[in-house]
Amino acid sequence: MRALIRCLAVAAVLSGFPAGPRTLSAQSSSPRAVTEELVEARADDGIANGGAMFTPANRPPGPIAVIWVHGTGVNFYSPTYVTIARELAKRGVATITVNTRMHDLGNVEGFRGETRIRGGSYWGVTSEQVRDLAGWIDFAQRRGFARVVLAGHSAGTTAVQMYQAQRQDPRVAGLVLASGRFRPGSGPVDSVRMKEAARLVADGRGEDAPQNPNAPRPSVTSAATLLDLANMGTMLTDFFGVQTPNPPVTRIRCPILAWFGTKETDIGTAADLTLLETTVKRHPTGPSSVTTAMIQNAGHMLGGEEAQAAQTLATWMDGVVAKALRDSSIAR
Repeated sequence: MRALIRCLAVAAVLSGFPAGPRTLSAQSSSPRAVTEELVEARADDGIANGGAMFTPANRPPGPIAVIWVHGTGVNFYSPTYVTIARELAKRGVATITVNTRMHDLGNVEGFRGETRIRGGSYWGVTSEQVRDLAGWIDFAQRRGFARVVLAGHSAGTTAVQMYQAQRQDPRVAGLVLASGRFRPGSGPVDSVRMKEAARLVADGRGEDAPQNPNAPRPSVTSAATLLDLANMGTMLTDFFGVQTPNPPVTRIRCPILAWFGTKETDIGTAADLTLLETTVKRHPTGPSSVTTAMIQNAGHMLGGEEAQAAQTLATWMDGVVAKALRDSSIAR
């Protein structure tokens, strides 16, 4: 525990906020706007993840907390995420930016006896993030929030989609899919490398990186990571059912907000959002609503447009999410 606290303190220094509660203001003489606190949550398999909680300093927060989940290669204290969380807190929305076991390119999540458990994009088991998110929702509940919105950015959309499709957690009042790919995955599968990955995992060497001697460059991704991604099926390749019947999205009932920045056409465009809306409507069951937005002048990491993203999210929560909760309580 002491080692984790030290690591979080270093992370806090690097990201520009201290290891402990703090209130911020635009000027030292201004009223304090946001309280920031380093926090942690533990998954049911013992993996501990760090995060930061942002709450309004001068008024009680709203009844729903946002849990913001990072994308590939980054972490809870990435500047974009910290800025969005601050902007949401200024608008009265408590926000927790969180790590899952997939944070950064590689990390050591812990030890089981003498066995080191590595995570991150190169070594983590993507599907196990649902355990981390369950731990963070439990944390929010202990802090007094009966409901949460799960917001995933980039590859973090896979984590939040998977969680709700698998768990159908009634505590999740909505999903935010910030710059996640919606079109079905495509491209050739390296069968040589996948065969080697299966062999390494079976031999208890899941952290080794399987190689294809004919590939143009060596692989750095572990066998366990590759095999897990391959086994996720439509949960990863066609979550919304553009080409697949009975896709995972049909098991989600809460509202969805999806957006792209206008300057990230390599990731997605307004046409992708239209495809998302029409595809979901085609299924007999699914989210209670799908709201889409384009964040103007924003690239993939939303640099300089964090306030616009936060306002889009907060407005959706005040309107669509609040109405969905009212309607569900009336129905009961």
